[in-house]
Amino acid sequence: MQLRRIIFATLFSVMAVAAVSKSAAAQSTNCTASQQAAVQCFVANAVTTKLTQPRYGMTLAQFEAYGVAVNNILQTHHTYLMLVSVSSAIADAMPPTNSNGSANQAAQDLAVTQAVDAAISNQLANTAAGVTLQDLQWFSLDITNAMNDNNGVMAMLTPGVALRIIDSYVVTGTTNGTVDWTTVDASLSTAVDNFIASGMMKVPGMITTAELKTFVITLAHVISDYKVSTNRKTL
Repeated sequence: MQLRRIIFATLFSVMAVAAVSKSAAAQSTNCTASQQAAVQCFVANAVTTKLTQPRYGMTLAQFEAYGVAVNNILQTHHTYLMLVSVSSAIADAMPPTNSNGSANQAAQDLAVTQAVDAAISNQLANTAAGVTLQDLQWFSLDITNAMNDNNGVMAMLTPGVALRIIDSYVVTGTTNGTVDWTTVDASLSTAVDNFIASGMMKVPGMITTAELKTFVITLAHVISDYKVSTNRKTL
């Protein structure tokens, strides 16, 4: 199954990313010299055996650097969890299609990168040594694209339910196609307060309630942009 194959590759620090074909034997890297060297050799071997597919126009050196970055991301714990959660939610609730079923990968990709930016801006995810914002975006795009091919499992697990709840506030605050953002933002802020007060939502120690609210409100705007792009009324 394609999803399992790509996720398996992710866990070993490579996603289906861009590279140019080059034999690992031709490299001078000592594959056991360090964790970074081991990842670089694995990436080169993955390219040679066609485990990966060209993505993002990377050179082999850039591809290897990305492999090292992914390895670092997988060791960041809360950042890795946040990115996977966002990716699975978007794959479920915001597919790469228009309302009529035609393809619109750009709409989903934009939603992913905007969501990652919001997570970073509000401390829900962080860059680490050797990891850039671009790496986090690529990683999330790779995860989302892998999860798009899910044979209906996403519809059963519904990881996008939080996005649909946020969208319900956008729908309620929309009149004749125009969103009253003052009302929507205020309603979402109150909703977060209510969820926290009821114990249904807990604020992680590394962020403030204000940052959580900003993240949720930003997601509402991301959802609205996605719906406009795909001509959807709701998620």
